[in-house]
Amino acid sequence: MIKSMSKAELSELRESLSRQYDSYKLKGLKLDMSRGKPCKEQLDISEDLLTVLKSNDDCFDSTGMDCRNYGILDGIPEAKKLFADLMEVSPEEVIIGGNSSLNMMYDTIARAMIFGVDGVSEPWGKQEKISFICPVPGYDRHFSICESLGINMINVPLSSEGPDMDMIEKLVSEDGSIKGMWSIPKYSNPTGITYSDEVVRRLAALKPKAKDFRIFWDNAYIVHDLREESDKLLNLLEEAKKYGNEDMVYVFMSTSKVSFPGAGVAAMAASTKNVDYIKKKMFSQTIGPDKLNQLRHVRYYKNVDGVREYMKKHAAIIKPRFDVVLEFLSKELGGLGIADWFEPNGGYFVSVNVENGCAKKVVSLLKEAGVTMTGAGATFPYGKDPDDRNIRIAPTYPPIEELRIAMELFCICAKLAAVEKYLELK
Repeated sequence: MIKSMSKAELSELRESLSRQYDSYKLKGLKLDMSRGKPCKEQLDISEDLLTVLKSNDDCFDSTGMDCRNYGILDGIPEAKKLFADLMEVSPEEVIIGGNSSLNMMYDTIARAMIFGVDGVSEPWGKQEKISFICPVPGYDRHFSICESLGINMINVPLSSEGPDMDMIEKLVSEDGSIKGMWSIPKYSNPTGITYSDEVVRRLAALKPKAKDFRIFWDNAYIVHDLREESDKLLNLLEEAKKYGNEDMVYVFMSTSKVSFPGAGVAAMAASTKNVDYIKKKMFSQTIGPDKLNQLRHVRYYKNVDGVREYMKKHAAIIKPRFDVVLEFLSKELGGLGIADWFEPNGGYFVSVNVENGCAKKVVSLLKEAGVTMTGAGATFPYGKDPDDRNIRIAPTYPPIEELRIAMELFCICAKLAAVEKYLELK
C-alpha cells in the first residue's frame, strides 16, 4: 500500500518512477486513446457491405419501393423489422434514422424544446428551468447536448447495479423541472456496468412530477459482447408498459460500431403514440434518411442472428486489447490502494478511478509523454469530476503493441501522481 509508506520510501519510489517516466518521454510517442473508435481491422471486416447492392435491380425493398428515390420517412420495412428484433420491440414502435443515434437523441430533445412532448405539454424551451438526471461517470456527448441547449444537469452516482434509484425516485417525484434522464444501460460508457433487473423495474415504475419526463435509453452497446457469457438487460419499454409508463421511454441504438461508424444506421424505439407524434414533426424536417444504406445493412446482416454472429468477429479483434488493459492494471496497480476499476463483459471502455485529486495530473503526464487520453473530467457534466479521479480508457483503436506501451506508461503515471500527492501530505 503506497499510502502507508514512509516519507523516505515515497521519495525513493518517486525517483524510480520519474526515471521510468523520463525514459518514455524520450521515445517521442504519438499515441491516441482519446475516443472509442474501431480499429482498422474492425472496419476492414465490413468491406463486403460496400458492394452488397451490385446493380440497379438490387435497390428495391421488400415492398417494391425503389430505395434510390424519395419516400418512406421512418425506414424501410425490413430495416424496421431488423432493429425491432434487436431492441426487442415491435416494428410499429421503431423509427429508422440516419447514421447517428446521437443525432436522433439531439433531435428528440430539440423537438421537445421547440414543440413540447407528445403535443400535450408546454415546450421545454419556454419553461423557466429544465433539468436532466445524469448518472456519473457517463458519456460526455450526452452532457454536451444538455450544455449546448442550456439544460441543467444533476449528478447521480452509478454503482455496479446502475444509478442510485433512491436518489432518482426522490428527485423526479419532487422536482417538476426534471424532464429527462440519460442512460447507457448495457456496458455503460465508461464504466462497463449493466443495469440490474431491479434498477430497470424501478425506472419503469417511476412516478415523476413532470408529466413530460422522458428516459433517454441509449442502448449503444446492446450487441457489443466481449465474451460468450454476455450481460442480460431487461427490456425497459416492455416493463414500462406494465405501469402505463410506455410514453416515458425513448430507446436508441445504431450500427456505428457494428459496420462503419460514419456510415451506419441509427434507430429509435418508443410507444406508438410517441412514434406518431415524432413522425408528424419529422415531416417538416426531412424527406427521410438514406434508404440505400438501410437496404445495404439488411441485405448484409439479414437478421438478428446474423448481426450477433458478425459481432463475434469484432469481439475476437478487441477482446485481446481489453485483456492488455486489464492485465496491466492488475499487475501494476493491483493491491497498491491507489486505483480501482471494473472488468466489463462488453462495450468499448475501461473506467479507472485513480487516487482522489490525481486524474488531471495523470492525464497531463500522459499527454506530455505523447499519449492522448479522454480529458479528465469529461465523464462528468460540465467537465467537472468532483473527486478528480475518473479516467476513461479506450482500448480499441491503437494496435496492441502501442496499447501495451500506453498502458505501461499509464500505470507509471498513476503511481507517480499518487506518490507525489502523499509526499505533499507527509
